[in-house]
Amino acid sequence: MERPANSILTIFGASGDLTKRKLIPALFDLFQQKLLPEKFAVLGVSRTEYSDESFREKMASGVKESRDQETPQSETMSNFLKHVYYESIETENTDEYIRIKKRLENLYREYQAGGNTIYYLALPPDMYEKVSLNLKQQGLQQQNESGNWKRIIIEKPFGYDLTSAIALNHKLHEVFQEDQIYRIDHYLGKETVQNVLAFRFANGIFEPLWNRNYIHHVEVTGAEDNGVENRGRYYDKSGALRDMVQSHLLQIVGLIAMESPPSFNPTAVRNETVKVFQSICQMTPEKVLHNVVRGQYMASEIRGEKIPGYREEKNVPSDSRTETFVALKFYIDNWRWGGVPFFIRTGKRLPTRVTEVVIHFKRTPHRLFRSQYTSYSSGNKLIIRIQPDEGILLNFGMKLPGAGFELKEVSMDFHYSDLADIYLPDAYERLLLDCMMGDNTLYARADAVEACWKFITPILDTWKENPEQKIYGYPAGTWGPREASDLFEDKNEDWRYPCKNLTGQGEYCEL
Repeated sequence: MERPANSILTIFGASGDLTKRKLIPALFDLFQQKLLPEKFAVLGVSRTEYSDESFREKMASGVKESRDQETPQSETMSNFLKHVYYESIETENTDEYIRIKKRLENLYREYQAGGNTIYYLALPPDMYEKVSLNLKQQGLQQQNESGNWKRIIIEKPFGYDLTSAIALNHKLHEVFQEDQIYRIDHYLGKETVQNVLAFRFANGIFEPLWNRNYIHHVEVTGAEDNGVENRGRYYDKSGALRDMVQSHLLQIVGLIAMESPPSFNPTAVRNETVKVFQSICQMTPEKVLHNVVRGQYMASEIRGEKIPGYREEKNVPSDSRTETFVALKFYIDNWRWGGVPFFIRTGKRLPTRVTEVVIHFKRTPHRLFRSQYTSYSSGNKLIIRIQPDEGILLNFGMKLPGAGFELKEVSMDFHYSDLADIYLPDAYERLLLDCMMGDNTLYARADAVEACWKFITPILDTWKENPEQKIYGYPAGTWGPREASDLFEDKNEDWRYPCKNLTGQGEYCEL
């Protein structure tokens, strides 16, 4: 693989958890694989006082912690850390950016980077606009005719609703061109998410079935087994709909539902996902009432451990109505998907951590073995497991050996873990390398972000304007409110449950 051009990665908010746990470990992995530029440097920027050496020590501990029992070789680590630097400034003070400019100029000369720079904003969302404008004041966003480039990576949440997302895009476009802006969603960096494209468009046996004629419904689950931990103040202003559905899960829907692009390049691929988001049938207050269920986890006991309810968590108001679980049903109004319901659910304190897509195919038109269907529902399912145990599973019916025609559901499956000699990169590895290469295929575009918010904002507005709408409680360790199953019109249908509840005697979780 061709290595990226020499460049400097400047991380704002470098003293924070994201840099230590995700960004630096991902860069170290790329360094070990010799995928980073031949000459590169990382410049950490934050208010906390560190020297180059003390910052390197902190980053080294982050790499070691993230690798569990795999201790990186000291020589390799030492060589990597020589490329890591730090500058302490008040990020809101425009005048202090002259120090960043001078430090970058020195690094450009030392690493022959020619001005190529990535700015990574590992900061709270309210700092995106301020930092961008401060960079502009020092001319740090400018690209020259000799071919050097400047790019900026922005973490979610990108806006708080449609209005704020449009305003933020407008402000960023005053400083950077759209092709310089990389809105990162680490879910799109996961290997299984990317493999959706290959699975659909490189195999002649699946794409002909990928439409309303053969698919009954599509189910997307993003389950988390942890609570809000120490993020109560942030989470209470966000909730499950903003935190997971607007970004991660809708992006997955975009890849599942998109048309085949004319070619595999960033513009063509992103054009097709945007069309999906623009085709989602918009929610009205009446649809929100019947097609959206929200919940909040309550105190429970899991394997002998008492788990507090959401309202008992640190920095969460005792009367909070923020949803920790949301399930919704919607439709995509286009030729391929007309009439096919899409179901999304996500939540905190569910029985396990799992993200997966389930394609439910239509049942056979004639149930020939009707009297023999004891352990098979006759509905084929294709399960795309994004995390953990990444892989793809196809369920279908087979006859059990012996007399008669008793059918049983069996599976054909593929797991990435079966590829013992294949390295499975971390999501941030892939996305950071893509940005260095100038490939924004897996990054969200402005119109995609706004289209997703256009779908989500009416739901948020309806909840705000109708506080009497119910928010259902569910015990921690269960699959959310029972009312989520009511989204299915056929009472014989339900969500796929990868494992059982964790509460109660004899219940367990086994993926």
